[in-house]
Amino acid sequence: MQAAVLYGGKDLRVEQRKEPLAEEKQVKVKVEWAGICGSDLHAYLHGLGMEAHPIGGQQPPFALGHEFSGTIVEVGKGVTKYAAGDRVAIEPLLYCGECYPCSRGYYNQCTKVGFVGLHRDGGFAEFVVVDEYMLHRLPDEVSFEEGALIEPAAVSFYAVRESKLKAGDTVAVFGAGPIGLLTLLAAKAAGASKLIVVDLSDERLQKAKELGATVVINGNEENIAGKIIELTNGGVNVAYECAGAQATMTNAVASLRQGGQVMTLAVFMKPVSIDMGQIMFKAADVTATLAYRHVFPEVMDMVATGRLDVKSVITKKIGLNQIVEEGFEQLISDVKQAKILVRPSEG
Repeated sequence: MQAAVLYGGKDLRVEQRKEPLAEEKQVKVKVEWAGICGSDLHAYLHGLGMEAHPIGGQQPPFALGHEFSGTIVEVGKGVTKYAAGDRVAIEPLLYCGECYPCSRGYYNQCTKVGFVGLHRDGGFAEFVVVDEYMLHRLPDEVSFEEGALIEPAAVSFYAVRESKLKAGDTVAVFGAGPIGLLTLLAAKAAGASKLIVVDLSDERLQKAKELGATVVINGNEENIAGKIIELTNGGVNVAYECAGAQATMTNAVASLRQGGQVMTLAVFMKPVSIDMGQIMFKAADVTATLAYRHVFPEVMDMVATGRLDVKSVITKKIGLNQIVEEGFEQLISDVKQAKILVRPSEG
């Protein structure tokens, strides 16, 4: 089979690999569509650590890709809930099930948490083997393309659900990449009355407007927080930080009204400072979520019933042989791109 295998920074190779076999409590999935994530992009640019993950058990190089959907073609011994032919989306978290967070149901915060596609072979391949517990059967109304977006949509859905947002509240989303756009959609579905999106790219801001943003603000403008406070008569109830930068965190805190909240989804590559004086005087809070837990069924239902239009963030579809130049390199150079989907069965 063909697979896109990461050997190091900017060394992603489409090559022939032996098809995997499903072992006990595992299934083999024919991947239909897989999405390129910001985490994949970071791995492409900087490489991966060479130590085997304590749960994944596999050392690089391996196939990237953790946002994917497909069809089951083989089931291993002990698999009882799924059969060949089932259409599935994959929840790619690796967790031990035994540590303190896992014992409380917070498997996304497992002390050994990892991901298929970042810590063992993932979905940028014609076939992949995953554990039975990772599977979610796709409703008939959900396409494979939409199925590949269940994972990133779950990130945004979970953050919005865990935030203080209530119907009628005002929201600011900092960062209009794929997660920011999906957060916009999730906040809209949750009943936000005003949705303000901030980004440096006019192209991405235009996409945000198409998806329902009430107001968009170019991050190059001066006094972003002042403008948001003026637009909302005192500040937003919730600011979602989807960019992972000092400037966006600073503006998110400054944009809050009294009692507001910054909910952080982005992965920060270095520490940032927060004005605790503002937090104190506003009685606001700053919090974060990691991935998701127990939300895939709800996300799939919202997609199936049209309440969450995830396909609207897809900007390009390519075959596996195009993944480097038309996928990863395109995302680096072209700010108009949001979510690029890859079909491993196509060259």
